[in-house]
Amino acid sequence: MVFFFLEEFQRHVLRKPSFSGRGGMDSQPKQTKTVGFKTKCLSILFLLPVACGIVFVKSYDETVSRWKSYKDLERWMAKDFSLDAERFKRFEGTLPPPRTPEETFKLKSGIYIDAAVFAKEVLNRIDPSYRAQIVVLFFGRGVNHYVCSLNKDGRIFIMDYGTPYRAMVGVHGPFNSLEDYRLFFEKNHPTLKNVRAITYLR
Repeated sequence: MVFFFLEEFQRHVLRKPSFSGRGGMDSQPKQTKTVGFKTKCLSILFLLPVACGIVFVKSYDETVSRWKSYKDLERWMAKDFSLDAERFKRFEGTLPPPRTPEETFKLKSGIYIDAAVFAKEVLNRIDPSYRAQIVVLFFGRGVNHYVCSLNKDGRIFIMDYGTPYRAMVGVHGPFNSLEDYRLFFEKNHPTLKNVRAITYLR
């Protein structure tokens, strides 16, 4: 779509003035040419952002439609996704409204809740048998953490992104239960060692 408008811009706006067969300039009044030129420029400037928006929406859908397993999502998260440190600090100890999957894909950043919501939607689009769900870990004093679970071959894998603790970033598992993941979390997290409860977010 963007290329179409660029081609139209070049063809109609940037084309060279035409000459008559006798070597003289086209007889169209100069004022009419100027008005036409401005009109075309304004049309291009108005339509180009619209075209870019359409391309972006398709980019998210088309990218996810090409992914065949959770490994494709894992590779994208490892390569393209990063922690939004400013957002993490601003909402530390609270739960902000999560970004939509489209926003997270566009920004390629976020915090734990953004990553969990994004992973859940994408995983269930890739393969509904993953039965992806958001898992919440409670630590008390209003401190919670959110991750995304998926089921494969009867066991649980956990996707944990959007956290500043590098040791916890990535795909963990397989686990036989959320309780097994809780023990893994307490053992490997550098500061949070007492998970008071763990459950699926309803």
